[in-house]
Amino acid sequence: MENVKSVCVFCGSREGVDPAHGVQARRLGELLAKRGIRLIYGGGGIGLMGIVAKTALDHGGEVVGIIPDFLVKLEVGTLPVTAQYVVESMHERKAMMFQMADAFVAMPGGIGTLEETLEITTWKQLRQHDKPIVLLNTGGYWDPLQALMRQVVDGGFAHHKVSDLWVSADTADGVFDAIAAAPQPDEVILTSHLERI
Repeated sequence: MENVKSVCVFCGSREGVDPAHGVQARRLGELLAKRGIRLIYGGGGIGLMGIVAKTALDHGGEVVGIIPDFLVKLEVGTLPVTAQYVVESMHERKAMMFQMADAFVAMPGGIGTLEETLEITTWKQLRQHDKPIVLLNTGGYWDPLQALMRQVVDGGFAHHKVSDLWVSADTADGVFDAIAAAPQPDEVILTSHLERI
């Protein structure tokens, strides 16, 4: 945990129907600021991403937003963050988030959040990084994804240790313990099926 200076938070540009999501977003922003951990996020000022960023700023935290130009033009809203990078594409945004972050937290969100979470997990499976990934599982939001991953394993499409690629926390208060407890990825996750070829 002492090596984690920046955390990238993937989360929705909507708040969702469950007020608990907003509560946990505020708590996560507060905790990041109090711990002196820089927030890396999608750069918008709306939804859960706006809540976590604004709360971190309100508590004196450092916040870095990374947003594609076309989203700025759609006026999704930006905040007076510590640093704002306007990039050309979603691909460039995700690459910059990856480079700047020491760990990742996936809060509830929509298709974009799902895609970001699965991509960063895939990169970890492919041994392109060993950074912790935490699912902030407010109200069991990520339970269906974890069930799908079990089905992937049961169907013979992944090694059972694929479940070690991420860890889960029910609340923002558990995120940092989860980061500290995240195991290193095992090479067998990537190579176990190659033995059959």
